[in-house]
Amino acid sequence: MQEKVMKEQHQYRATIRWTGNKGEGTSNYRAYERSHSISIDNKLTILGSSDPAFRGDRTKHNPEDLLVSSLSACHMLWYLHLCSEAGVIIVDYVDNATGIMIETSNGGGQFAEVILNPIVTVADSSMIDKANELHKKANELCFIANSVNFPVRHNPTSKENND
Repeated sequence: MQEKVMKEQHQYRATIRWTGNKGEGTSNYRAYERSHSISIDNKLTILGSSDPAFRGDRTKHNPEDLLVSSLSACHMLWYLHLCSEAGVIIVDYVDNATGIMIETSNGGGQFAEVILNPIVTVADSSMIDKANELHKKANELCFIANSVNFPVRHNPTSKENND
């Protein structure tokens, strides 16, 4: 196995603020909303909540959705980078990512897996094999996939641009 050499350290900061106090605080489980905001300097604020299964607001992003989205976006960004270096011209990329989280008997839970289902359109059919191959390397390099303790699987589809 190749040893990983640490190169640079990057820091990320976010402010998460609970906005769901309905006047009684957390006096009981049903007395408060799970609403919160996620703020990062110089970026749009994200309105969040818990999953509706846990008394959350279905119109707001929840941490589980954001984790699946982070894995998908990280993979896509690495993949596009690798394709550009390899001369594979991608003209469209859509991923319908899914994640499975399993609740545990103590009330907690954990993700069992995330499956990325990218549909990639290449400029020319001669690029399809290389386009498919680069998903493996993108997974190896993705910062987020390297930080989770569950499998991130891939079911990529590549097709030729027919415009």
